[in-house]
Amino acid sequence: MIKKSLIALAIAGLATPAFADITINGFASIKAGMTMGSDEELYGYTDNLDFKNESLMALQVRSDLGEKLSVTAQMMGRGNEDFDIGFEWAFLSYHLNDNTTINAGRLRAPFYKYSEYMDVGYAYDWSRVPRSVYGLGFDNIEGVSLYRTGIIGGFDSTIMAMIGGYNGTTGLGDGKLEGFYGASWELSRDWYNFRVAYYTADATLTFANESVNNLLAGLNGNGLSALASEISFDKDKGTFIGIGGGIDRENLVIVAEFNRTEVENTFFANRDNYFVSVAYRLGSVTPYISYEWQRHDAKPEIYQPFQNLAATPLAPLYFGTVATVQSQQVEADTLNIGLRYDFHPSAAFKLQYTSQKNKLTDDTVGLLVAGVDLVF
Repeated sequence: MIKKSLIALAIAGLATPAFADITINGFASIKAGMTMGSDEELYGYTDNLDFKNESLMALQVRSDLGEKLSVTAQMMGRGNEDFDIGFEWAFLSYHLNDNTTINAGRLRAPFYKYSEYMDVGYAYDWSRVPRSVYGLGFDNIEGVSLYRTGIIGGFDSTIMAMIGGYNGTTGLGDGKLEGFYGASWELSRDWYNFRVAYYTADATLTFANESVNNLLAGLNGNGLSALASEISFDKDKGTFIGIGGGIDRENLVIVAEFNRTEVENTFFANRDNYFVSVAYRLGSVTPYISYEWQRHDAKPEIYQPFQNLAATPLAPLYFGTVATVQSQQVEADTLNIGLRYDFHPSAAFKLQYTSQKNKLTDDTVGLLVAGVDLVF
């Protein structure tokens, strides 16, 4: 039903009267990459040269219907999905005044500083947004948002408040967010800016991992429903907190973001992530370096009260619970070194080397990616 509604919304925007003002633009990324060692994998790449994994193409259609009303639809095909076209955004906008806009439909979830154009590679220097930080598992919300700009104490102020929900795939399986609400606020002046964000929702999840589903069935079938409930997602409260800032002075560009994500009463680890990036413009060439820090703390308090099960016939269920909970533990550091070359007013060539170290296993993976980001 959601997909049909989005298609209908997009068609409504395209089937406008002859006097409607229609704007069509787009963006694309054509990238090739491979890991540096055999049997290494990172961000969907292996040691075989891949031209599809991070490549994409998108078209955005906006129609001004007059009387302060407009409609926007963004269609995208991703290489790792065989370029099947899907709707990323599809929403109506009503402009209350020059400073306030209400949007309704399928919207980009504004968790991060670069959320709105995280797929538009031309909008930033890196080959990709920092995956350690931009990795919540879903990017869109069906709902309503309020966008307001203004001046506060000499700062340019931008507030985005949103309510709604989500029903679709996540990194762990098919998920649903209910009662989603929150806001982000950015202040900027001269050459620096600050941003804070807070969002919360009740999360429900059907796991894609069969071993987790089998574990839950085994726990529930053996009188351990209390333990099962500490693993499963069933309208459990999740919160996201993000802070960030940036400096863009003359040729120097510094950007940093931190976020923390928690979901109560589940085995979902408490996640802390941040990145710091420094770039320096030298005419049409911009070298940069960035560092990402990723810490996901597992919750041993889930299984510790049940340690006595280790010496009983239910030991397989206990140790399965331990393995499932500990699978959420992540400690990784990522270093990116790259170069952006603006060889055209609407296109940039980028070359980036990424080295990610898994602090739990002491393994390091290297990844080299080159490509072109463009807007049209």
